Formats: sequence, C-alpha cells, structure tokens
Amino acid sequence: MNYRFVRSVSELDKKTASLRVTQEKESYLLRLESGRSTICLGAGEAKGMTRRKLVLLSRKVIVFAKSQKIRSLAVSLGDFAFPNSKLKEGDLGEVLAMNFEMANYEFVKYKNVPKEGWNDMEEIVVLGKVSKEGKQGLERGKMIGQGVNETRTLSNIPGGEMTPQLLAKAAVAAAKGTSTRVQVLGLKEIQELKMGGLLGVSKGSLEEPKFIILEHKGAGAKERPIVLVGKGITFDSGGINLKPEQAMFDMHMDMSGGAAVIYALVLAAKLKIKKNVIGLIPAAENMPSGSSYRPGDVIKTMSGKTVEILSTDAEGRVVMADAFTYAKRYDPKLIVDAATLTGAAVAALGLRATALFATNEKLEQKVRELGEESGDYVWPFPLWEEYEEDIKGTFGDLNNTGKSRYGGAITAALFLKQFTEQYPFVHLDIAPRMTSIDGDFLAKGATGVPLRLFVKILEQM
Repeated sequence: MNYRFVRSVSELDKKTASLRVTQEKESYLLRLESGRSTICLGAGEAKGMTRRKLVLLSRKVIVFAKSQKIRSLAVSLGDFAFPNSKLKEGDLGEVLAMNFEMANYEFVKYKNVPKEGWNDMEEIVVLGKVSKEGKQGLERGKMIGQGVNETRTLSNIPGGEMTPQLLAKAAVAAAKGTSTRVQVLGLKEIQELKMGGLLGVSKGSLEEPKFIILEHKGAGAKERPIVLVGKGITFDSGGINLKPEQAMFDMHMDMSGGAAVIYALVLAAKLKIKKNVIGLIPAAENMPSGSSYRPGDVIKTMSGKTVEILSTDAEGRVVMADAFTYAKRYDPKLIVDAATLTGAAVAALGLRATALFATNEKLEQKVRELGEESGDYVWPFPLWEEYEEDIKGTFGDLNNTGKSRYGGAITAALFLKQFTEQYPFVHLDIAPRMTSIDGDFLAKGATGVPLRLFVKILEQM
C-alpha cells in the first residue's frame, strides 16, 4: 500500500473514505450527501483496549474497508491512541502499518485477475500532524508487514513449485539488492559435510537436498552472531510412515520456518540491525519411494551422534540436527529455530500460540515479552533433563519420536537440544500458527509466523 500524509479532511478527494473509531460494537459505512464515505469502526469501550486487541482492530479496519470496496482510506493515529495499549506514537505507527499490510494480503498467484481487478486497499492517507517518530514507525511497520507477506507467499506456494532447489533460488532472489549474502550447498557439499540427517530424509525424493546459508554482517567481525535455523521441508508426505489424507494437504507449508528465516535475514539488512546474524535452512522433501529411509534405520548425523528412526514422519528434527551442528562453527551467542515440528504442540495449545522452549528462565521470559510486543505470541514448555530418557535409542544414541505418545512437543525439543550443547537455545514450534484461523482477520493460508518475533529477537537480545 501507498502511505501519504495530509493535515485536514479538506485535502481529501471524494474517493477517499474517512475512518472514525467508535465505542460501539458494530461497524458500518456512512455515505454522506457530499459524496464522501465514512467507516464507523466499532472498537468497544476504550478502557478495554489492550495491545492484543489493537492488533486485531487494525486488521479489522482493512478487512471491513475491503468488504465495502474501498481502495483509499484516511485514518488518524490519534483514533488508535488508547490509554491501556501504552504505545508511543512511533510504536503505534509500527503496529498499525504492520497489521494493515498483513490484513491487505491475499494469495492470488494462481488465480486469473477478475475484470474489476483485485479487491486490494491501495492507499492509506494519514490525517493530522504526525511526529517524525510516528512517520518512522509507519515506514518500519510497512516494511515488516510486507516481509511477513513475502514469507506467507513463499510458504503458500504448492510443493510442486517449491522444491529444495526452488527454495534456494527464492532465498537468493529475496536477498538481491540487500547486503545479505546467500550461499547454497548442494548434494556433493552436503555429502562432504557428512550431514547424514539431511541426506537420509531426502533419499526418497527425486529432488536433491539443499543447505541454505544466509549471512548479515551488521556488527564487527569479532561480534559473535545470532544463528537462526529454519526447518525447510518443502513437502512432507510422512515418508514410509505416510500421513493420512487430511493431514497432508497443507504440508507444502512445512518449510514455513525456513521462509521466516530467509526474510528475517532480509529485514535485518533493510532495517540495518546492528548484529551479526546467520540463517541456516536444511531443505529437503520427505517422500515415500523404494529409496526412502525406513523405520528402523539408524542414521549418523553430522555431529557423529546416531539416530534410530522410529517414524519417518518425524523428519524435521532429523534434518535440523545437522543444521545445529553446522551452527557451532560460528560460535554463536544464541541459537533460535523455528519449525512446524509437532502435532503435539497443536494438541497442547490449539491454534493461537507458538510453543516456546528455552534453555533458561531468563531467556524464556524475554522471548515471551518479545512475543507480546511483536504479535507472534508464545507459551513456554519445559526442557527438563528427566524427559531425555524418552529419546534414548535402543540401537542408536537417540530415537526420533520419543518412547510414548505423550509429550511429543517436549521430546522433539529435547532431541534438538542434544545438538546445541553449550549454546543458549530457543526452539519455536510454530505448528499451531502455521495457518490462519477465524478471528485472525487474515486471509486463508500461511501466517508468516514467527518473522515479527525474529525481528524483535535480533534487535533486542
């Protein structure tokens, strides 16, 4: 969307609708005799407006305007300055623009353009005096919101058109024009690195695996980096342990964590974040065939640790194990991963929060706070040593599912932790937030989680 600034309503043309936020519950459109239109947006009582509710309200603005075929809308930041949200003008501008952009998005790549064109909001006109901080917040929010939408597009592309090779090409294209560097390791390099996890999972597919490395240098050469790891399974059939039909439809989005890592590195460059950041994405397809890895196989990972495969459908943690081992060469000050890892996280949390695992309480609390600030909400689970008994292998060092059907999100996180060793570690199981739900005021499909949280982590940790 385009954003422009005007001082008064008199500067608006008749095609631009104005917005009035009311304390009513319902929203409606007023068409005035002058030919102008006004959206009366029902926000409820001002004293009940929290930051979380403000996020949804800002999306509701765009959703309602689009339902009325409005393409240009005039808003005042002051209408959204609710006392309980406790936002300065710069932060308010960021929240509004970010969520305006997210609510305006639809995945139309495979649709023919209708005669009347797409029903997109084209312009936000900001009314009244806006401080320098407010304008900067709007610009920043727009940039992050657009990054979230690019992440959503990448995740939404069907598996037939988003193979490991095409994901690697998408990473190169996304970084073009920025200072972010991209390196792609192919089959030969992966074999030389002895990445047995990535090689094992990819065996059943005609598509060769890729290992994607992104690098942002925002600090001195001696500054230890933050390493982001994103699961890059471009299609997950479950392998030999084939998924049921209804569980397979969205599995082209099993690389959503990888997509978020790509655009986190791109935004780190665009926002000029003064940190060194590395992004690592092990990319593969998990397919059933005569050459697939099998239940009962024992795989030797890059670390030297062996993994007994109890289920080929627990493949994400197996490929990510190699990425964590690779991450150690950077001597990171923090490792953070995002993965659509377990149905157990969905069972535990429903569809409204990401499962959070951290190696200490201080780190856990900080990420929770940043989740609230960003809008990518998280909720913590334990990483207790007692659970490690569940992932000990019988014929290998580890097993890849746990010994029982219970606590699957926890045992998956503890599996990953075995490959991070002494480094501070945050695991985000984003399976619950992979796709949007009713009440999000977002188009169907991928959500772009946890890109907004990644940005906050890079800036504030």
